[in-house]
Amino acid sequence: MLKKKLWILLTMLMTLSLILVACSDDKGEENEQEPIAESQDKIKVAFVYSASANDQAWTWAHNEGRIMVEEVLGEQVETTYIENVAEGPDAERVIRDYAEKGFDLIFATSFGYMDPMFTVAQEYPETWFVHVSGYKTADNMSTIFGRMYQPRFLSGLVAGAATQSNKIGYVAAFPIPEVIRGINAFTLGVRASNPEATVHVVWTNVWYSVTQEKEAAEALLDQGADVITHHQSTTEPQKAAADRGLWSIGYDADMRQTVGDSVLTSPLWTWGHKYIDITEKVLAGNYGTESYWGGMEDHIATLADYSPLVPDDVRAQVDNYKAMILNGEWDVFCGPVVGQNGEHAVSKGACLTDGEMLGMDWFVQGVAGEAPSAPPSAD
Repeated sequence: MLKKKLWILLTMLMTLSLILVACSDDKGEENEQEPIAESQDKIKVAFVYSASANDQAWTWAHNEGRIMVEEVLGEQVETTYIENVAEGPDAERVIRDYAEKGFDLIFATSFGYMDPMFTVAQEYPETWFVHVSGYKTADNMSTIFGRMYQPRFLSGLVAGAATQSNKIGYVAAFPIPEVIRGINAFTLGVRASNPEATVHVVWTNVWYSVTQEKEAAEALLDQGADVITHHQSTTEPQKAAADRGLWSIGYDADMRQTVGDSVLTSPLWTWGHKYIDITEKVLAGNYGTESYWGGMEDHIATLADYSPLVPDDVRAQVDNYKAMILNGEWDVFCGPVVGQNGEHAVSKGACLTDGEMLGMDWFVQGVAGEAPSAPPSAD
């Protein structure tokens, strides 16, 4: 009961935040406010990571973005990072330490860093704080994320075409909107290419665990899944599939580069463009608070190259949907969308709002697993 109450509270807070953001552009416009600093010749930028910078997944993608900042801005910027910072008091201590040392801009790259960063931001009004994936903002604190559900859908098209057992395994961290939205988008893609296929979800309740991610994937494979994907932070699920001569879809980074061609494609993050944009504006003294949610057109959330094992007709189907997303003709959660209960959750001709997507806590038809709430009824 306590977990349910906490979930409802979190969803309400996220929805309230998004209502405020919805008054601006879909991506989140910068607030009209005075900059908190004058232009500078050089700034110091810190990155706080929840795992190793070499994890070949979530944190690796952020560190690649940091490297892009250094390569593009050169002597104008000095960057540093810290790995394996636990969410909670440790994060607050680390973030405060960077602010105390005079860093001009601090990026925190895990959802659980949001409250610690918000606390420290109140204490250092001359420092810029940017949180990835959260929803709290302040005069000197922004939040940024990407529409990963778009490449998730595209990767689902590939997975649906690949499965022979019509059973696909999904190793997932926590039942929060970000993860549920990805599962739903992936499943909609799977069912668009293979209406008989189902997506089976196992919750690990951890963001990063080599052992738990591997064991969850192996359990799904034991149950007959022949394609594996995940919302986690290692390559262990993909390796588990490869070890059995089966297929997988990666996440965070192009996991085919480390696991092999059994990884058919990967929805991946490219943070560098946004990190550079923010850093340049802080340098110029004209950065303003934003709640940013960029799409594939901004290249923040994209799809990796295909494995040679992906047939040409599947590639053509994916490329067709990708073109419709990029030119604004269509988006993933535009109806008709059928919920897990078999009833319409989104009517034909309607699309979910950003707030509805960002607060999503229900599953679409085709998902085998338990979500916090039942689907809405559009009938």
